[in-house]
Amino acid sequence: MPAPSSPTPIDSPPSGAVPRRALSVWLAGAIGWDDYAALAERLAGQMSGGESTATPQGREPTLVICELEPCITIGRLGSRADVALGDDDLRARGLTLRFTGRGGGAVLHGPGQVCVALFAALEDLGLRRDDVGGYVARFRAGLAAALATLRCGPQLDPGGHNVRGRTGLLAAVGVAVRRGVACHGAFVNVCPDPELQQRIITSRPAGAPALTMGSVQADVQRRVRLPDARAALVRHVGEAFAFPRTHVQSGFPWALSPAGRGRTEVASRAG
Repeated sequence: MPAPSSPTPIDSPPSGAVPRRALSVWLAGAIGWDDYAALAERLAGQMSGGESTATPQGREPTLVICELEPCITIGRLGSRADVALGDDDLRARGLTLRFTGRGGGAVLHGPGQVCVALFAALEDLGLRRDDVGGYVARFRAGLAAALATLRCGPQLDPGGHNVRGRTGLLAAVGVAVRRGVACHGAFVNVCPDPELQQRIITSRPAGAPALTMGSVQADVQRRVRLPDARAALVRHVGEAFAFPRTHVQSGFPWALSPAGRGRTEVASRAG
């Protein structure tokens, strides 16, 4: 068996690619998974002009900062076996399991975690339509820079795309890139309740132990404010892609209709 890999520092993103358009940031607050999934489906469709938009080239790059209400999502690299909670235990805790088309593994969501979801056509970021590696490198570098301002020592998850610290994964990265459009993003544990974190495996890097989520607050051993974390994430994700301008608003990009709720299975496959 190969020796476990040691975490390595995250390199700076490659230079040269410059976005063509401004970044639209929405501070959406706490939302349920069904609402988030419907939001993701619609945003993904608008990025390439697949739905009606104000411009023929599609919607401008959009960053959604939110807090998902308690549930567990399982991405393409995860499975039910990664969640060490039985069905009865999940029901007792009011947690549902949701399988989704994003990348990454199983993640527990709830208060104290920030969802950082970037929706953009790669060409609007100054990248080739097929440059998934370049996109992930920039996105991850932005997360790492934000965590560094919170006095963490962010490092690359060996064999994966996550960002880890002393207590475990700090940012679980779960992006999807389809037909040149980037969707979803990452879940950053700032100050969540640690009770269940060790019972959910989020990453299984090759040749290394399985990884669960830690938190920024546990890493630095002091109180960390969610508004500070959100502000750092907005700033540094924007800087990682060198957006020419950033516009910040509160709420959803649009009101979700009642018909758009409860469509988890369709929305979760939309990337």
